[in-house]
Amino acid sequence: MDGEATFRLGIFLLVLLLVASLEFWQPKRQWRESRKKRWGINLGLIALNVVIQRATLGAAAVLMAVHVQAEGWGLLNLVELPWWLAFLIGLLLLDLAIYLQHVLAHALPFFWRLHQVHHADLDLDVTSGLRFHPLEILLSLIYKVAVVAALGLHPLTVLVFEALLNAASMFSHANIRLKPRLERVIRWFVITPDMHRIHHSIHPRETNSNYGFFLSIWDRLLGTYTQDPKDGHLKMTLGLDYQQMQEKLGLKDLLLMPFKPLPKADSETQQSSSQGSNSQGSQ
Repeated sequence: MDGEATFRLGIFLLVLLLVASLEFWQPKRQWRESRKKRWGINLGLIALNVVIQRATLGAAAVLMAVHVQAEGWGLLNLVELPWWLAFLIGLLLLDLAIYLQHVLAHALPFFWRLHQVHHADLDLDVTSGLRFHPLEILLSLIYKVAVVAALGLHPLTVLVFEALLNAASMFSHANIRLKPRLERVIRWFVITPDMHRIHHSIHPRETNSNYGFFLSIWDRLLGTYTQDPKDGHLKMTLGLDYQQMQEKLGLKDLLLMPFKPLPKADSETQQSSSQGSNSQGSQ
């Protein structure tokens, strides 16, 4: 599936260039750590994930979609729908599935061990959106393959969603300043940087909220929405409360992080807070 890989790479480079330019001209927060060093670490992890996916089954979700269409498997293949309606429903259900996966990543101890690599970033920018441990990438791939098979999605739906997911994740992690009125309007529909930044707070109640990647509707409907961080966007501390030293967050450290003991208090907090992350603030 070289065509899929080329398409996704093109989207990645385009969004990276556009969002990085906005971060340069309209940053929301001052950088806490060296941006050059962070980019080296984050892009190194992203590159490693690309190599691993190419060497394994990076296109598995699209290949599964091709197979289920040929075999007539899955929920959407049980009903006759116009192609455009099946396409839109497929995108909505995939976005809901990624939201639920994200909730599980915080609720399940083993999954959190992997996902903490993403949360360990002490600043947020466009590169943070694709900064994940390779094992989490592989687990996510398996999950998406199962979802595609269960829903009976068309290959085009999967391909478009993958590109949309990457672009949305890069945008929602960006350190850009949007006009308040514009941000409030956009937030009703999609995840904005201000909304997702709350999810990267060191406060567990905020970390266990705003799970969405693209559409903001799921957090609002399912009671995991937080309007504003209690410390304010400019003063809030990002990252993990038990790991605030940049010198211990190199590429090697991130790869080994899931295999190191979790602080007991954090392990317990992740499980309890994920069950109690009710809506905060007004919608």
